[in-house]
Amino acid sequence: MNHYKTITALHQASGYALPEHPMLSLLTCHELTTCSWGGQKFTTDFYMISLKKVKSGTFMYGKTRYDHDNGSMSFIKPRQVIEISNVELAEKAFVIYIHEDYLLGHPQHEEIKKYGYFEYETNEALHLSPAEEQIIWELYDKIGLEYRQNQDEFTKDIILTHIDSILKYAQRFYKRQFLNRNTLSGTTVSKFHKTISDYFETGKIKHHGLPSVNAIAGELNLSARYLSDLLKQETGKTALEHIHIYLIDEAKNLLLSSDNTIAETAYQLGFENPPYFSRLFKKEVGITPNEYRLGN
Repeated sequence: MNHYKTITALHQASGYALPEHPMLSLLTCHELTTCSWGGQKFTTDFYMISLKKVKSGTFMYGKTRYDHDNGSMSFIKPRQVIEISNVELAEKAFVIYIHEDYLLGHPQHEEIKKYGYFEYETNEALHLSPAEEQIIWELYDKIGLEYRQNQDEFTKDIILTHIDSILKYAQRFYKRQFLNRNTLSGTTVSKFHKTISDYFETGKIKHHGLPSVNAIAGELNLSARYLSDLLKQETGKTALEHIHIYLIDEAKNLLLSSDNTIAETAYQLGFENPPYFSRLFKKEVGITPNEYRLGN
């Protein structure tokens, strides 16, 4: 698997002209009509932000294939595995490559890590309305103006400000997407709770310990971050918080229906550390497991 440390190397491998800046690249529909890396998987040291309409071909990152819907944005972080093979794009498209070193010494170096959608899978791409596409294209064009003119001491900050605006709009549009797909979101919430229940009922907890967000998300064919963000939007609580709520409900039942010690109850629920179980219980309920048992 190839790993590209520089944007220049990636441009050369894909037959594009050299970038105008070694740590930043803007590619538009003219360069991107078709693109392929021969089906090979690769990784990079840079962020990738793209808006594309795929007609055919393979576009993969994470575990899933790009779903070919029109007007979709994807966000890829450094060292995430990517596979692009014989992709044909329709209409307008762009890709922004931002080397992680380009962000050094700027607030965006830490800010960009806060956007959860860089952890999403391809089937969780952001689908834009025509009005939203126009907003993103206007910001991209502003970046292009700065990128292609003579650079001065303000250039980098202006470019990163516009990139941050794209990221903030993407955050807003994702929230809109969660709301507009509330039927799908509601189904996902139901499936999430059923998956946790099945995890206990099938005895997985005995063999694998406490259910993790990654494990539950994997059962639902979602990335952990997307699942957590969707649940947060739909219910106000993250995936981990929902798992904790389920565990505490099970703990309450066990504490009142058996004579097991607090430690035995913790082990039965998959906790390897009984004190951690007691701390979590008190955090969620307000009293210790023993106080709960004595009070009921």
